Amino acid sequence: MSKKIKPDTRGFVFSTDPNFKFEEEPEEVHETLPENQQKLKVRLDTKQRAGKAVTLVDNFIGREEDLEDLGKKLKNFCGTGGSVKDGQIIIQGDQREKVLQWLLKNGFKNTKKI
Repeated sequence: MSKKIKPDTRGFVFSTDPNFKFEEEPEEVHETLPENQQKLKVRLDTKQRAGKAVTLVDNFIGREEDLEDLGKKLKNFCGTGGSVKDGQIIIQGDQREKVLQWLLKNGFKNTKKI
C-alpha cells in the first residue's frame, strides 16, 4: 500500500504561501493546587482492560510533573505497577482502600471513593 499524505489535526492540507507556518497553540499550564484543595476521585475500572481491574485517580488539577510524582508515590505505597495517562493515575489491581488511605493521610482531604 502507498503512503497517503494526511492533513494535520487543524484541518490544513496545503498552502501556496511560501512563508506560511503553522501557529502552535499555547498549552494552558495550571498551577498545582494545594493538597487540601484537590478534589480527587478514586474508582475501580475494568473497561477496555480484558477484565483486569485497575484503580483510577481522577480530577487532579496541576502540572504534569506533579501528577507523575503523585502517581509514583501511590504506586510505591501500593507495591504495584501502573501509569499516568491523560490526566489519570492508573494503579494495577483493586487498590481503592490503600490509595484512599494514603491520600487522606497526606493531606488530600476532599478525596472521594466512587
